[in-house]
Amino acid sequence: MDKPFAITLDPGSSRANHTGAWRTERPVYGSFLPPCNNACPAGENIQQWLYDAEEGGAEAYQAAWRQIMADNPFPAVMGRVCYRPCETACNRAQLDTAVGINSVERFLGDQAVAQGWQLYPGGTTPRTPRCAPGNETPVAAALTREAGRGGGREVLVVGAGPSGLAAAYHLTRLGHAVTVRDAGSQPGGMMRYGIPRYRLARDILDAEIDRILALGVTLELNTTVTGILDVLTEQAGGHAAPGEGFDAAFIAVGAHIGKRAYIPAGDSAKIMDAVALLHRVEDGTAPMLGRRVAVYGGGNTAMDAARTARRLGAAEAVVVYRRTRDRMPAHDIEVTEALEEGVTMRWLSTVAHAEAGSLTIEKMRLDDSGFPQPTGEFEELSADCLVLALGQDADLAVLDGVPGVTFSGGTVDVGPDLMTGHPGIFAGGDMVPAERTVTVAVGHGKQAARAIDAWLRQASAEAPPRRALAGYDSLNPWYYADAPAAVRPKLDAARRAGTFDEVTGGLNGSTALFEARRCLSCGNCFGCDNCYGSCPDNAIVKLDAGHYVIDYDYCKGCGICAAECPCGAIAMVPEES
Repeated sequence: MDKPFAITLDPGSSRANHTGAWRTERPVYGSFLPPCNNACPAGENIQQWLYDAEEGGAEAYQAAWRQIMADNPFPAVMGRVCYRPCETACNRAQLDTAVGINSVERFLGDQAVAQGWQLYPGGTTPRTPRCAPGNETPVAAALTREAGRGGGREVLVVGAGPSGLAAAYHLTRLGHAVTVRDAGSQPGGMMRYGIPRYRLARDILDAEIDRILALGVTLELNTTVTGILDVLTEQAGGHAAPGEGFDAAFIAVGAHIGKRAYIPAGDSAKIMDAVALLHRVEDGTAPMLGRRVAVYGGGNTAMDAARTARRLGAAEAVVVYRRTRDRMPAHDIEVTEALEEGVTMRWLSTVAHAEAGSLTIEKMRLDDSGFPQPTGEFEELSADCLVLALGQDADLAVLDGVPGVTFSGGTVDVGPDLMTGHPGIFAGGDMVPAERTVTVAVGHGKQAARAIDAWLRQASAEAPPRRALAGYDSLNPWYYADAPAAVRPKLDAARRAGTFDEVTGGLNGSTALFEARRCLSCGNCFGCDNCYGSCPDNAIVKLDAGHYVIDYDYCKGCGICAAECPCGAIAMVPEES
């Protein structure tokens, strides 16, 4: 039987006559930026670790976990508390539902904790926080010595929250010796003292913090840092003598001070702030709130305070908010779960006066710009306690009087590299202008670590140019079968009020694998062979699984390969003249 014309070498055939000379455009394999990667504040290579996890099994899952750990040392924490901007950006949401990226991340993080996966061959043994050198594990001590031999420097991190611990993690892996100082009695910052246990189990938090400390990070708790310049070496413009201080500092003290508002109140009115409430619950000194609790505010902290009040025994918990639900800063999932647990909402309301056992509420209306205006209509609301959840401020005292450091709107002014106006002093997390989430804070920690490393080496910390974004329009969605996301199990609403057990469960091995395989691999080849099989001139050469090159001697530029690529990894570009 004769071979098809396109793949013979007979005179006059396409292969013999190098038909590539006919084309006006050529196909080029690209490497586009997936929208999930682009949206992740922690800068994770989400598409890559989902691709690693798609193989299934312990080895593949561990490879995926290691890919996450290159950017984020808290996958199990993030899998619980991140508000999933990656899923909001996911192209698959336009096909059926977004890939459950956060669910897979939690699964991988939990596997790492359960299986004891370690970052380095031989592993390290998690240990309790230390306050001075000398009690490291052998591996951690060896890593610290190796950092010194490799030209590592001494870096101080102030604040053991998500940003400070992430910075310590990345700086240690870059070869520096890091000391973390925190005023609290336990590490974790707002992960521990701001996020209730029903959202983040403490054994998970402790396990991921221990993994960071096991690298050789020194943790000094119950330590308030004052006079930051006094601990910096002269090289960084500080006062300490060379060899006796730190070469750079990263300040990430978080926002632990609850904002107050003037509310006329009687002497017997019971008023407290939400930050203090959540902190006391974590410390085991939860206050008596009474049967009826009102929470004033509309953010995530207000939802946490109301839901916590229900768990502390309040029969009624009501959130008083000046605007409507669609203008509420709290994430929708927080509001939904609060409503499921019996928390009620008083929209378009403000607290005008507080007395023992009751509040005077004024009704509000929104003007044309959406700003709440008083109506002069009042009503009484029974409440044994008023909890103020009006936002938080950062304690900036650690930077008072530091030359060159400036402040705006209760935050520290920093450059693109997160360095303040004083050389060698960097800041991040909740104390700089940015969205206040754990994910953003972790991203700041990584960014600051790389900037500090570059500054200490007197090198450039410029980020590589951003790749073009892989949009939904570049995909061929009909290649992908409908496969709605797996649903994570939830504790029944009726059982939540009396317990701080985690509300949302995780995926199992089967559902996690299914979810990872829902990724569309937007903008990047995943080796489906569509281009290889559809080329009419056999101009695409398959090197091995998932790797191809185009033989432009025979490619006519017909564009079939680009049209048939499911993930939009092939672009047609004008032929060079």
